[in-house]
Amino acid sequence: MLVFLWVAEIVLALLYFGLGVMRLVKPYPTLVRVLRWPADFPAWAVKLIGVAEILGALGLLLPAATDFAPILTPIAACALALMMAFAVALHLRRGERHRVALPAILLMMNVFVAIGRFGPHPA
Repeated sequence: MLVFLWVAEIVLALLYFGLGVMRLVKPYPTLVRVLRWPADFPAWAVKLIGVAEILGALGLLLPAATDFAPILTPIAACALALMMAFAVALHLRRGERHRVALPAILLMMNVFVAIGRFGPHPA
């Protein structure tokens, strides 16, 4: 079980870190053209989402890896799961059913990490 948790955490952290950096580095008009959903938000909110994703990625790995405040790992997973729940809702509201799969999978992976780290026998 511990191996699966670490693999999930590493995959999630790499993905969220990359997405967060993309949201911070790419110009807002490019993000709107490529992703479409940022058109519903101001540029500063999209950048803030990027910062939250980067911090979440660090929160998934660093506390568990360093064994310093390891309670932060499942908290980060819960926060990222909440973000993905809102992402699923946003795509459904916009009628973009074809874009729901990735946030839904990430939501489930985050819940897996949170349960694994909070669970009855935290790893």
